[in-house]
Amino acid sequence: MINAPSYIGRFAPSPTGPLHFGSLVCAVGSYLDAVAHGGHWLVRMEDLDPPREMPGAAERILHALDTHGLHSHTPVAWQSRRQQLYADALDQLAEADLIYPCQCTRDQIRKAGGHRRSDCQQNTEGNSALRFCCEGAIESFEDIWQGSQRQDIREDPILKRRDGLFAYQLAVVVDDIAQGVTHVVRGADLLDCTGVQMQLFRALGATPPQFGHLPLVMNEGGQKLSKQNHATPLDDQHPSENLVQALGFLGFHCPQSLHTESPHGILSWASARWQRHQVDLRNRLLSK
Repeated sequence: MINAPSYIGRFAPSPTGPLHFGSLVCAVGSYLDAVAHGGHWLVRMEDLDPPREMPGAAERILHALDTHGLHSHTPVAWQSRRQQLYADALDQLAEADLIYPCQCTRDQIRKAGGHRRSDCQQNTEGNSALRFCCEGAIESFEDIWQGSQRQDIREDPILKRRDGLFAYQLAVVVDDIAQGVTHVVRGADLLDCTGVQMQLFRALGATPPQFGHLPLVMNEGGQKLSKQNHATPLDDQHPSENLVQALGFLGFHCPQSLHTESPHGILSWASARWQRHQVDLRNRLLSK
């Protein structure tokens, strides 16, 4: 029997638009941290929200990853094909009395300064969201790059929306458990939701993975590059140049001779030299 790797990482884009440079930085960082530690790197398509998805974006994302030499070590997982897993997880949480129906509006929650089960506006008419009981919990953890963290959870998060769609917070945790993910390397914009996710891992009987949050690529307006902020799509015609730029942003400066290497050659060079302490932790413009 072949032993499972002690490190399983993943990159989980949503098909709301093509990859941009900030996405590439996260993909490269998560890939190199996995490979440098002798682990597996998985790609999971988070296609759970059809109203927000862009036609053809999933295929463009996978093509971009392939062009840049970022190949999943197992077949790509699609959240849209894993609905039963999420339904089963909700059943497990319901049996433990850890979820409840809610019809509170965002305005009510804002005025209350959070959300908890005891003051929920529950009724039996119309569709309800399902919330996870964890308000008031405190999570402390050591982030690979951001250091010691303490997060006070002030709101019970939604796990299933009123429109019937499963929420990100549920799906991401259920999939990480199902795929045996041991390390989650992602952008620092997701640091704040880590405590809730750790609570959910434990509620589902799993040990949370180790988390590491990478620096963000910013735009001229001081916002992180994102599809919502109309970030320029990645140019798949220049993958080697893109990889060298991504490594430079992360704090790893390639020799000039590497600039004309293939993506495979660049990633091989980088994985052999990857050191976590060398990552530049500043959120900044690409040119800085």
